[in-house]
Amino acid sequence: MDYKIIYSNRKTLAIEVDENANIIVRSPKRLSKRQIEKFLLNKSDWIEKTVEKQEIRAKNRKVYSADEIELLRKKAKDIIPNRVKFFSEIIGVTPKSVKITSAKKRFGSCSAKNSLCFSLYLASFPLEAIDYVVVHELCHILEHNHSKRFWDIVQKYMPDYKNRELILKNKNFQS
Repeated sequence: MDYKIIYSNRKTLAIEVDENANIIVRSPKRLSKRQIEKFLLNKSDWIEKTVEKQEIRAKNRKVYSADEIELLRKKAKDIIPNRVKFFSEIIGVTPKSVKITSAKKRFGSCSAKNSLCFSLYLASFPLEAIDYVVVHELCHILEHNHSKRFWDIVQKYMPDYKNRELILKNKNFQS
């Protein structure tokens, strides 16, 4: 198994399989290569499954042209702020700002100051998936974590959120 080791001042070992199915091990400086290899051997099933999953995702990944990205950005700017306004009124919260970004690793985020960011790639999904991400991020204004209380709030405003979440998981959105 090929892998890259990144040593740092961390306390624990971590394994990451990146979007190109490369295995990256993050290790404390004090650990030997032998200790790392023993750890990898214990996690070999997980590594194998995750590498396979990432290879499939990489093969199916849609690559967008510059023109397609601009169309998605325009579509996102047309749809998402309106959906935020609609659901903000229902939930009773007001975000500080709403931005469309070119983020590839997340669909949306909510800052500690309640500023919302949404990936332009979200516009490649059906409205029910977009609405789920909007509600998810708006609910973070009420609860800035993923606790049971947070998920209860999401469910209150979107009882079928798990089905909508599956739409996002079943389609590869990265460019």
